[in-house]
Amino acid sequence: MQNKKIRKAVLPVAGLGTRFLPATKALPKEMLTIVDRPIIQYVVDEARNAGIEHIVFVTGRNKHVIEDHFDIAYELEDTLRSRSKASALKLLEAIRPMPGTTSFTRQQEPLGLGHAIWCARDIIGNEPFAILLPDMLMKSEPGCLSQMVEVYNQSGGNVISVEAVPEDQTQNYGIVEVDGDASGRTFSITGMVEKPAPGTAPTNLFINGRYILQPEIFQLLGSQETGAGGEIQLTDAMLSLMGMQPFTGLRFEGETYDCGSKSGFLAANIAFALEDEELARELRPLLQSLLDS
Repeated sequence: MQNKKIRKAVLPVAGLGTRFLPATKALPKEMLTIVDRPIIQYVVDEARNAGIEHIVFVTGRNKHVIEDHFDIAYELEDTLRSRSKASALKLLEAIRPMPGTTSFTRQQEPLGLGHAIWCARDIIGNEPFAILLPDMLMKSEPGCLSQMVEVYNQSGGNVISVEAVPEDQTQNYGIVEVDGDASGRTFSITGMVEKPAPGTAPTNLFINGRYILQPEIFQLLGSQETGAGGEIQLTDAMLSLMGMQPFTGLRFEGETYDCGSKSGFLAANIAFALEDEELARELRPLLQSLLDS
């Protein structure tokens, strides 16, 4: 039987972004820019390129700027049109979703990632869907979610993107357990351990913020007791679902930047800037002079 197409994706964007205060006092952390585009735009583009037809943003207070970013800016576009700024106008039109392809729902209390995903249940309905954590910015061709959709189309079930981390850093991540050899590109996931101490982790493969899950996860999240930090944890619900459905791990082929940290955010800016040939010519000597000083 053919697997149901992955049509919808959930992007949880309700977080406060406290690690970037005071910059995020009035500006959502997802709207911080990598070169000349907000982080959220890169993640939306990744989803679109993977064939996602409808994106659900789970928002919180003071996140209206995200909704505005993906809407028509009448005054700005009229001004660009009157000034014959065709290239800038074309750029704005390219990032605008088609009508009816985005939804925004509110997570009214900060009750955890699992609760944020549960808030999208009625919009997703009874079909498999993707989750993209906007803090995690992926750099690859094809994109991370495109790689996952390819695996899902072959295996069905649930697919989790993972990548290797140094064994002395496992305490910073959610680590997967696998069935048998994990040296290949894909493998069966049998468990997950949240932030295991170095030397106790079952593998060195961490979950890097991309998921394809079956809709049964919503029922589990709805009855889920609070876990670590007094929050409803997505990991706990996935562990329960793992007893009923297969989970496939995909070793992501590309680079990941954790833009929830200052160092990851700065590294992403440099990496994406160096991809621009003209910008790279100006930037490389500046970076070298900083390193030499």
